[in-house]
Amino acid sequence: MVLQASRPARRHLLLGVIASSSLFNRGALAAPPGDKSTIHQEDDFTAPPHRVYAVLTEEKAFADATGAPAKIAISEGGAFSLFGGAIVGRNIELVPDQRVVQAWRDSAWGPGVYSVARFELSAAGPGTHLVFDQGGYPVSDYASLVSGWHSHYWEPMKKYFAK
Repeated sequence: MVLQASRPARRHLLLGVIASSSLFNRGALAAPPGDKSTIHQEDDFTAPPHRVYAVLTEEKAFADATGAPAKIAISEGGAFSLFGGAIVGRNIELVPDQRVVQAWRDSAWGPGVYSVARFELSAAGPGTHLVFDQGGYPVSDYASLVSGWHSHYWEPMKKYFAK
């Protein structure tokens, strides 16, 4: 009898991403200043955390805020496709109105290349303070990602919440 190595089950892959995410979230993988291996951004929104969370996790709210099509399964392990399929991934952790952690990838990246994107939400008066961290992306995409989060997420969300 010949034993064959089996491919890891999806849950094992997700557990690996979660473990990496946990280290990333505790700062164990934090990069020194000037290092382009991680992105850290903070922003404030005039909407309460439940509305910001909705834009990050609900198809209609995301599309209304960004003007781009989205398909989002609102469950841990659920797949998402944003901006008409330009961005795809899976939700790793969803804590309503507090945190979204995703295995996130640009469709142009090589097969199997995923980054970990973490959105941490906290009430700031009547609004929301968002802390965003991302790691594990191709370093060559650093500048594009840094500007892209602002132009495709934060700025459209601010306009949407101002209505």
